[in-house]
Amino acid sequence: MQTKLVCYEDLSDVQRQQLQHLEVLSEQKAFSGDIYSALNALQGKPNDDIKGFVLIADDYPIGFFMLKRGPFLPHWADQDAATLHALQIDRRMQGHGLGKVCLQAVPDMARSVWPDVAQLMLSVDADNQAALGLYLGQGWVDTGEAYRGRIGYERRLSLALQDDATDLR
Repeated sequence: MQTKLVCYEDLSDVQRQQLQHLEVLSEQKAFSGDIYSALNALQGKPNDDIKGFVLIADDYPIGFFMLKRGPFLPHWADQDAATLHALQIDRRMQGHGLGKVCLQAVPDMARSVWPDVAQLMLSVDADNQAALGLYLGQGWVDTGEAYRGRIGYERRLSLALQDDATDLR
């Protein structure tokens, strides 16, 4: 299976229709929402501060996430951040490490669209141990701050976006 991550805007009309059929497990909808809600944020008036990204496998959309910045940042995010939302892998493709594939690509995608963003942030339900394990395993750091979210306490995680030039020492 050949996978690649592309901007939502770069999908063909057929792929956009296929993406509407992405399904997550019912127990995941409370955390990630569904594809209809996520796409609604993208299909309104175009805005450079919200970007959608799609994981493609053999030319078929199997995953999705959004990045937001600026005026679309949630209350818990730092102003120099972009926030990750609605990470979804189609239920028929889960268990193959595709969530990790998306998370590993997020920093480069964020830098490519918004080079001025210093960090990525996300919010995850404190009881969602599977998601916490996935994010922490990919280098995200728990800030130690929690807040009351829609369905319980949420943990804030962050990932610094370092310029490759500063990494060379």
